[in-house]
Amino acid sequence: MDRRRFLKSTVGAGIAAATAGLSMPAVAQGAAGKTLRFVPQANLANFDPIWGTQYVVRNAAALVWDTLYGIDSQFRPQRQMVEGEEVSSDGLTWTFKLREGLKFHDGSPVLARDVVQSLKRWQARDPMGLMIKAIENELAATDDRSWKWQLKQPFPKMLLALAKNNAPCSFIMPERIARTDPFQQITEYVGSGPMKFARSEWVPGAKAVFEKFADYVPRSEKADWLAGGKRILIDRVEWVIMPDPATAAAALQNGEVDWWETPLADLIPVLKGNASINVDIGDPLGNIGAFRMNHLFPPFNNLKVRQAVMTALNQEDYMRAVVGDDDKLWKELGGFFTPGTPLYTEEGGAMMKAKNVAAAKKLLAESGYKGEPVVCVVAQDMAATKSMGDVTAELLKSIGMNVDFVATDWGTVGARRAQKTPPDKGGWSMFHTWHAGADCINPAAYTAIRANGDKAWFGWPDVPAVETEVANWFDARDLAAEKAALGRLNKAAVENVVYAPTGFYLNYQAWRKNVSGVVSGPLPFFWDVSKA
Repeated sequence: MDRRRFLKSTVGAGIAAATAGLSMPAVAQGAAGKTLRFVPQANLANFDPIWGTQYVVRNAAALVWDTLYGIDSQFRPQRQMVEGEEVSSDGLTWTFKLREGLKFHDGSPVLARDVVQSLKRWQARDPMGLMIKAIENELAATDDRSWKWQLKQPFPKMLLALAKNNAPCSFIMPERIARTDPFQQITEYVGSGPMKFARSEWVPGAKAVFEKFADYVPRSEKADWLAGGKRILIDRVEWVIMPDPATAAAALQNGEVDWWETPLADLIPVLKGNASINVDIGDPLGNIGAFRMNHLFPPFNNLKVRQAVMTALNQEDYMRAVVGDDDKLWKELGGFFTPGTPLYTEEGGAMMKAKNVAAAKKLLAESGYKGEPVVCVVAQDMAATKSMGDVTAELLKSIGMNVDFVATDWGTVGARRAQKTPPDKGGWSMFHTWHAGADCINPAAYTAIRANGDKAWFGWPDVPAVETEVANWFDARDLAAEKAALGRLNKAAVENVVYAPTGFYLNYQAWRKNVSGVVSGPLPFFWDVSKA
């Protein structure tokens, strides 16, 4: 019996009864209103928000490190650590100044040289950062609170680059930590944000703890996503790792945890039936499921093999595996961008909806595929990736591919997918992930759509036609020109299979009713959250 059928079979009896015999993780006790216990989407296996792009790392990092600007719920960049900025009339020189009184968690002041080194480390790993680096003359501190960024040509989206919420965000670290090679993980976690990371209490696979930073100076404005005053109303946030959804559901119902980031859709009716629990869509902009292929090595360095997979792929199979039978929670995609947003397009997207196994087999035969193993690296500790991985294994077998299924955890996927070694030498052929809809409304913050070879996201697609249209979008003077560029981009991305979207879907979140201040958005926001 698979997990979905098992969970459904337990619903009638009630999750609490069904899990009465399960071993529950030990949860530390504390003052009820001062400690918030949160079940995150995945284990925090590593903690460097620049080295990788896992959302669970970004979400934790947003507590520990602050940014110069923060994106609000209208996708507008707002000042955060900065007091102000000026840009020269020719758009070539940006001058910034920090707010007064900013401190790191070790008590040292946040200085412009910390900012400069943090931005340099971020630039090396972020697509927008790389674009700025390519036109940069100089980035340097001018005094303790000010720095100057001199460019060879204007970059109008500078503030968006510094404010965006998709990983890697331009988090500000002490200079000594920011000097770490951006392709190596940091080992010291001194932040500039509203909460401190309790390193001594970190047990990967079990828990991560964050404590209120008493010297943090929030802005005066009301908090709005990553913008405004990040006021922490609780003393301590404990992330309790519970990969088993039935265990997490029981813990939430019993009051052992307070907030569950991504409850399984099949358990939502039970949670809604509990008078002590609130349930709502976590983010109305949803997620785009992703089948990422390694373009560097066989078999997916062969375009016809990638096209065979996309031709056979049935998004409904993936979406029902991820969200169950509720048709309101998912949509089929003919494009790479977030449905319902102004720039969504399905131009050239017919292959994404083909669902044609016979045609896929023909393409695979034409490709010259020689039976090379497809190393499918699939995280088992996350419901979405496990479900998608199971569907993919059957899909690949159905068109005649040799599947080497590697069942592992999300932390290992995060480390392994960064390797450029061949699949049979510790590398990989494919993995599953998802991209928040908030990251996919345009190319500016959409790391996964970029196709600039070695500088691209994991899979390293090299498709000049896609990059040309990214540049055309940045240069567009009006919405019509933006739409035209993205239509051409979508067509090129489909034809070359930058990656294969598995569908658009919504997730729920659930929290106990004695917790106030929970809002929807692309990540959990802990500011203004309180617990009675």
